Amino acid sequence: MKIDLQLNGRPEDAAARAKELVALGADGLFTFEGAHDVFVPLVAASGAVQVDLMTNVAIALPRSPLHLAHVANDLQSLSRGRFRLGLGSQVRPHIERRYGTEWSRPAARMRESVLAIKAIFTAWEERSPLDFAGEFTRHTFMPPTFDPGPNPYGTPEICLGALGPLMTRAAAEVADGLLVMPFNSARHFRERTMPAIEEGLALGERTQSDLAIYPQVLVGVGRTPDELDAAERGVRSLLGFYASTPAYRPVLEVDGWEDIQPELNSLARNREFDAMRDLIDRDMMNAIAVVGTPEECAAKIIARFGDHADRVCCYFPGYPVVDEHIAEMISALEADR
Repeated sequence: MKIDLQLNGRPEDAAARAKELVALGADGLFTFEGAHDVFVPLVAASGAVQVDLMTNVAIALPRSPLHLAHVANDLQSLSRGRFRLGLGSQVRPHIERRYGTEWSRPAARMRESVLAIKAIFTAWEERSPLDFAGEFTRHTFMPPTFDPGPNPYGTPEICLGALGPLMTRAAAEVADGLLVMPFNSARHFRERTMPAIEEGLALGERTQSDLAIYPQVLVGVGRTPDELDAAERGVRSLLGFYASTPAYRPVLEVDGWEDIQPELNSLARNREFDAMRDLIDRDMMNAIAVVGTPEECAAKIIARFGDHADRVCCYFPGYPVVDEHIAEMISALEADR
């Protein structure tokens, strides 16, 4: 199984860190749209390493599909065909209050963004007139000055991050890949995600071979009791944050934990973060995340995702993960290749 690792930190450190992560055995690197731009570190990494690169995710709703098409096309060239454009919608408070733009019908908007980007790629590749008119965006003007022409490495894959049934169906209908949210239990994936994938594929008259599935997982890895304790605390803190958000309640419902969501939401409003972490018990942690020694984490990743995907995106949230342990976990996974 292939492993993608998060390339985070400041953009000026991206090239050096990318080399370190590849030396650990990473098959690909992805960026998260947090304190820094999601694309700039990949520009630096593209000239430093020869592995797959991906945004995971770039928030699409505040951006024009044309902007996304241009930056994706350029990164595809810089990386020599190793770039995947991962898109996400974010939740309403971020879109309205942080990005300062409009929020409505996110699944429909994301679906249309993917279709618009693909239409722009087609116009460039085939040197044909651009003619996309959707409900939310319109692209019908592409003078030669602004047309980069065909990409020598082809068009990049477009992936869509999803959790709920509407977004998952949209991804399966029109995207090249589905980024399965890391706040997701095996039961939720089996009972909610897979049926939505099948519905979306049917809507798009597609087959499973038309959609790559990229699971994402929160990993708490360590060897000593102190390392494992720190890893658990980091994982449980992020799980508490996710579980406090109403949008993630369906994952809790599947396993009968929905009653914890309002309490976590109240604690979050009062910034009682330690109390939020303490509400996440080991059963919930082990159902959603992967925690243990490098070898145990590798075995759990294979058991959970091996039947559905051949690569997984790994996060190590909020604790000082030891690079050697990441390398050991990847080495343990190589036996499955």
